[in-house]
Amino acid sequence: MVERLLLSFCMPHKKRHWKARTHSLIFSLIRWLTPGIGVKRWLLVVLIGTTFIGFGLTFFALDIYRDASVGWFHDILITVSLSSFPRWLRALIFGGIGIVILIFGIVELNRSVIKPFLKPGQPLLDTISTYRRKERGPRIVALGGGTGISYLLRGLKEYSHNLTAIVTVADDGGSSGELRKNLGILPPGDIRNCLTALADDEEMLSHVFQYRFGERAGVNGHSLGNLFISALVDITGSFEEAIAESGRVLAVKGRVLPATLHDVKLVAEINLPDEEREIKVVGESTIPKINGVIERVWLEPGNPLPYPPAVQAILNADLIVIGPGSLYTSVIPNLLVPGLANAIRTSKALIFFVCNVANQEGETHGYTWSDHIHAIERNVENLHFDIILCNHDADLRIPKSVEAVLPDSELKEQYSVYFAPIADKENPWRHDPQKLAEVITDLYQEKTGPLIPGNQQ
Repeated sequence: MVERLLLSFCMPHKKRHWKARTHSLIFSLIRWLTPGIGVKRWLLVVLIGTTFIGFGLTFFALDIYRDASVGWFHDILITVSLSSFPRWLRALIFGGIGIVILIFGIVELNRSVIKPFLKPGQPLLDTISTYRRKERGPRIVALGGGTGISYLLRGLKEYSHNLTAIVTVADDGGSSGELRKNLGILPPGDIRNCLTALADDEEMLSHVFQYRFGERAGVNGHSLGNLFISALVDITGSFEEAIAESGRVLAVKGRVLPATLHDVKLVAEINLPDEEREIKVVGESTIPKINGVIERVWLEPGNPLPYPPAVQAILNADLIVIGPGSLYTSVIPNLLVPGLANAIRTSKALIFFVCNVANQEGETHGYTWSDHIHAIERNVENLHFDIILCNHDADLRIPKSVEAVLPDSELKEQYSVYFAPIADKENPWRHDPQKLAEVITDLYQEKTGPLIPGNQQ
C-alpha cells in the first residue's frame, strides 16, 4: 500500500520534471532564432547544404531499397522508413527530427569552440546576443581626459563597442610628465586610463596595467601601463601604433586616440584677485596650483594639426559626449585643437555636455552649471550643445571637503538641460559610470529612436 502511494506521488512528479525540461529545451532552441544575433542566416546555409546531402543519401538508399534481395532486410527498411504513414507526415517527422538534431549539434559545436572565451556563469546565447547588440551600437565619441572620461567609457562600453575616446596630450605632471620630459614622447597617462576603462576584462589585466611602482623600485613611481606604452613607442616607432598595440593586449572594444600628435603645452591666463593683476602660467599641472581665477587657456604652439583618425571619428559619429573631467586642463584642451572643434561643428551627431558633479580647487572653485558653459564659450567659439546633463540628487550626501557644482536657473533659459541622479553614492564627487551611461543612452534613444538598429522590428 505504501509503495503504491509512493509510486502515485513520484510518477506525476517525474512527469512534471520531464515536461519542465522539455519546455526549457524547446525554449532555449527557439531563442537561437532571436533577431539580431546573426544565427538564422548561417543556419539556413547549413540547412541547404544538409538538404543536398540528404538528396544524395536518398538516391543511394532508394537503390538499396529496390534491390534488396533479403526479405528480413527489406522489412527493416519498410519499418524504419515509416512507409505505413502518409508521405506528408513522414516528411514532417523526419524533417523535424533532423532540424532538432542539427540545431543541437551546431549549438554544442559553438559551445565547444567558444567555451575558452566565455565568462563563468554566462550562457553562450546571452554572450552572443550581448556581443551583437554592442557591435551594432551607436558610434559614440567621447572627448576629455583625466579620470572623468574613463568613468564615462566604463559605463558606455556596456551599450556599444563603437566607442572612440579622444584624449588631450597636454599633460605634463606626474609619471606622464617625467616620461614626456625624459623620453620625448607624448604623455601616456590619460590614454592608459581610457584603455583600461575599455578593456574587456578589467579585473586582473587592467589592475596590472594600472599598477604603480614605489619610489624605491628605481622607476620613479611610474605605472606599469605608462612604461609599457613607452616601450611600445620605442619598439613600433610611433605613439599611435603603441596605443593600438596596447589596445590589442587589453582586448579593448573601441579606440583611444590622441587629439594631436604635436608636442603641445597648455597655457593659462590667470587673474590674481589679491594683487589685481593677470599672469601667464605654462603647464597643465601648474595651472591648478595658482590661487586665482582662470580667464582663458590656449595651446602652445598654437593651431596644432589634429590627429586625422580623430577628425574622421567625429565626422562619422552618431553621438559626441564632451566631459566630464577637469574643465580647463582636460576638457577644453581638446576643443582648442582647431581641426577637432571644426569637425564637431560640422558633424551631424548629437552633442551632449556632461557637467561635473563637483568643482575642482584651483580651476572651478565656486562655479555654477552655467559657469562651466560660459568657460567653454570664452575659449571656443560657436560650439552648440544639444543637451547639457547635470547631476541632481536631493538624497546625495556630499562631504564638507567637497564643493558641489552650484545649481542655477540661467542655464535652463539658454540650453536644453536634463537633470538626473548620476553621482556615485560612495564617491559623491564623481559620476556613477552605470547611471551616467544609462541616462546618456536613454536620451540618445529618445532623440533618435531605438538605440540598437538590429532590434527594430
